[in-house]
Amino acid sequence: MASCLENIQVSSCIWFGAGEKRNGLVSMLAGTLFFMGWWFIIDATAKYPDSVQNAYHVCGVFGTVSLLMVNTVTNAQIRGDAYDGGCLGARGARMWLFFGFVMGFSAVIAACWILFSDFITNGALHYWPGVGLFLQNVFIFLGSLTYKFGRSEDQWG
Repeated sequence: MASCLENIQVSSCIWFGAGEKRNGLVSMLAGTLFFMGWWFIIDATAKYPDSVQNAYHVCGVFGTVSLLMVNTVTNAQIRGDAYDGGCLGARGARMWLFFGFVMGFSAVIAACWILFSDFITNGALHYWPGVGLFLQNVFIFLGSLTYKFGRSEDQWG
């Protein structure tokens, strides 16, 4: 199996130039995790439309907003190296990142709560809508972590 993969040339691809393989691969992995998360809840809603209440989608929206909040702040802004402006400077960037992580954790915890309170303990006929909601938020959060900590920011500045 390893010999088959050794012959693949990705250096000629525009996305995987010299030294930039990591950022491209991590970005695609994070996007795939995000897509799979939303695909789980779309599938659960399409298969069991009566079991999924509209309020359940708030968890996924908060998870998506969390992904955006966490990944809009660079590591240099967190350290205070590249951010002097604004009302709060590096402290404001740290608070923004903290609230982004809190929103992501809250979305996962809320989805877990909905899974157990509405689907497992109430003896629902189908568990998939609750499991799909939980998997959606876990995959969005994993995509957010992958995109934040998997990329190398040294190439940008």
